[in-house]
Amino acid sequence: MNNNDTKPQQRFLALDTSTASLAVSVMEKDKLLSEVNTNADRNHSVHLHPVMAQALAEAGVGMDQIEGIAVGIGPGSYTGIRIAVTAAKTLAWANHIPVVGISSLHALAWGGLESGWDSASAEKGTHWVIPLLDARRGQVYTALFAASAERQEEAPVRIEADGIRLMQTWVNTIAQRISRLPEEERPVCIWFVGEVDLHAETARQLEPGFENRVHIHPYSLEGRWMGYLGAARLLSGEADDLHTLIPNYTQLSEAEANLLRKR
Repeated sequence: MNNNDTKPQQRFLALDTSTASLAVSVMEKDKLLSEVNTNADRNHSVHLHPVMAQALAEAGVGMDQIEGIAVGIGPGSYTGIRIAVTAAKTLAWANHIPVVGISSLHALAWGGLESGWDSASAEKGTHWVIPLLDARRGQVYTALFAASAERQEEAPVRIEADGIRLMQTWVNTIAQRISRLPEEERPVCIWFVGEVDLHAETARQLEPGFENRVHIHPYSLEGRWMGYLGAARLLSGEADDLHTLIPNYTQLSEAEANLLRKR
């Protein structure tokens, strides 16, 4: 790797195709230059390159001026994730620029929380953010993050790893986790963001003790949040190995898989 591979990057492209939203952004350092988000019935392979071209044109930046790429590695749609990851790796290889993989759920959590703050006068204290992508049969791609209303400009901090989980088991796990915390360390609000409609009833099981403070907020991923997370890595000179960067194909735990087979 030469010195150019590790220097801080100035302009870069961010893309994600792991959800129903095809999300692309162009960044200059940590500032958003342009963003294009489309919902194309998951036909992302057809639309990705035109959308990237549109985002670059709106930013007034040519591909030859891009110095790094951030790509969503899921978890999410198996087919969808591969489209963006393959495109990102191809562009990085062809243009001799670094690529970084970003958790799609992290971007979903940050964007969903930011779009929902106004609907619940951001109460001071720690907010827990639970991104959801439907994985069918009662399953969700999900994780757990914490954020502070006093530091809304900062990305949520990860508490639990990305994974595919049974929604009912996941809600039970979160309830148990909260019950073990001292009162002063418990979250002031809980946010479910993303593809929440099918799982709202289960999510509301957390409402006892959190009256009016469990927020179920539908949200489609926007490219800027992938861009901001990518900026943090690229500006610090980070890069993932081009040959070993792969989508996050997560699986149910053995216990959950056995439970699902019994249904």
